[in-house]
Amino acid sequence: MFKNKTALVTGASRGIGRAIALALAEEGAAIVINYVNNRSLAEEVVREIEESGGKALAVCADVSNFEEAGALVGKAKELFGSVDILVNNAGVTKDGLIMRMTEEDFDRVLEVNLKGAFNCCRHVVPLMVKQRSGRIINITSIVGLVGNAGQANYAASKAGLIGLTKSLAKEIGSRGITVNAVAPGFIETDMTSGLNEKMKEDAKENIALKKLGTPVDIANAVCFLASEKAAYITGQVISVDGGMSF
Repeated sequence: MFKNKTALVTGASRGIGRAIALALAEEGAAIVINYVNNRSLAEEVVREIEESGGKALAVCADVSNFEEAGALVGKAKELFGSVDILVNNAGVTKDGLIMRMTEEDFDRVLEVNLKGAFNCCRHVVPLMVKQRSGRIINITSIVGLVGNAGQANYAASKAGLIGLTKSLAKEIGSRGITVNAVAPGFIETDMTSGLNEKMKEDAKENIALKKLGTPVDIANAVCFLASEKAAYITGQVISVDGGMSF
C-alpha cells in the first residue's frame, strides 16, 4: 500500500508511535523513527522493521525545538528522497490541578504536543507542496474534545492540535495534501500501565465496548488515513475510543 513512500513518525520508540511505525512499515513504507531520549528502544523498532524486510532509521530530535525538527525532516528527505506521510505523535503529560500546576509544566506540554506538531508541519509542508501530495496525521486525544480534570495543559494542547489540523487542511488541500487527526481514548500504553485495576475497571464502565483499546487500534486508523482509500477525507478528527466520547 505504501511502496516507495516514506513516513516520519515522531515519538515512535514506544507505545502508540511504535505501533504506527510498525504498521506503516508492514504496508511497505520506509520509516523514520523519531525519538528524544531512549535510543535503544528506537533502535529495537528499526531492527524489527529491518528483520521483516523493511527500511527504517532512528533519528534523535526534540520536535519542540524548531531547528531540531527541521533537521529531522531534512534527514528523512536526504536518506529516503521524500516525506510522504507525517505522523505527529510525540507527546508528554505533566498532570495536576490548575491550582498547583506550574508555568513550566503548562509550557512544556504545549511546547511538545502542539508546537512540536507545528514545527514538523512547518518543515514538511514545503516538501509536500512541491510533490503535490502528502498525508499529515496528528495524534490528538479525546481529552482535547471533552476535557479532563487535572489535565488543563494536556487538554489545551490536544484541542489546539485539532484546530491546527482543521486550519492546515483548508490551507493546503488544493495541493493534494490531506490533514487529519486521530483521537485515542483509553489505550493500554506506558501512560496507563501505572493505573490500578480498579481504575481500569471504572474506565471500562464509561466505554461502550467495555474494554480498553490497544496501540494497534490507533495504528490501523492512521494507516487508513494515510492510504489512497482516504484520499477524499481531510480536516477530520477520528475518535478511536471504543465509544467513550459520544
